[in-house]
Amino acid sequence: MDTVRSADGTAIAFDRTGEGPALILVGGALSDRSGAGPLAPLLAARFTVVAYDRRGRGDSGDTPPYAVEREIEDLAALIAAAGGSAFVFGHSSGAALAIAAAGGGLPITKLALYEPPFIVDDTRPALPADYTEHLDELVAEGRRGDAVAYFLTTGVGMPAEMVEQMRGAPMWPGMEALAHTISYDGRVMGSNMSGGPLPTEWATAITIPTLVLDGGDSPEWARNAVSAVAAAIPGSERRTLAGQTHGAAPEVLAPALVSFFAD
Repeated sequence: MDTVRSADGTAIAFDRTGEGPALILVGGALSDRSGAGPLAPLLAARFTVVAYDRRGRGDSGDTPPYAVEREIEDLAALIAAAGGSAFVFGHSSGAALAIAAAGGGLPITKLALYEPPFIVDDTRPALPADYTEHLDELVAEGRRGDAVAYFLTTGVGMPAEMVEQMRGAPMWPGMEALAHTISYDGRVMGSNMSGGPLPTEWATAITIPTLVLDGGDSPEWARNAVSAVAAAIPGSERRTLAGQTHGAAPEVLAPALVSFFAD
């Protein structure tokens, strides 16, 4: 494990494996750098793969108050440590953060995005206006498990009965440990969970080669969001991985990423 200091002094922990151009992996909600474990080795033959703990997770610090701009600065610090420019792959809300970073002018040379969970139409309900605030309230009251459950039911759309069964699973305590960061992802997503169109400024702010991916077995709303992202970023390439869902199999995802980044 290595660390880098972000602009506000927060320590950001990361693992670096492989050899070649730098490729930074940005995880989504309720994930830390360990989530890249199955994917990173499949990329390491061609790239120097950087998997990091976003602030508030794992071995990284969490200097308050939270702001999306601080997370962009974290990514900027990682890019600097990687040599001054990098490829970036973002998954889920990590893809939304990668979009914000690229649009903010970070030295990202190629961008790949897998299913940023924007809600762009009425194929699923928009999130409540107080979604992120309610998550913060639950965590402040010490109800971390309820915050995770609220995210999984209201945010992800899982049946409440299934979530209740998950509370007894071995993975649940780890999810509770990251509960305070779920609202961070909500802020990264911003107003793009309301069922409306995506920002028009992406058309001029993001000019680097961009690959937008989805799974062929993902729900309609998620695939519609990917189509909207591809339409919003001029010249982007859209690709569907057959038989995959939101958690694409690393052995299917990796070749698509290698093909794009190594081209």
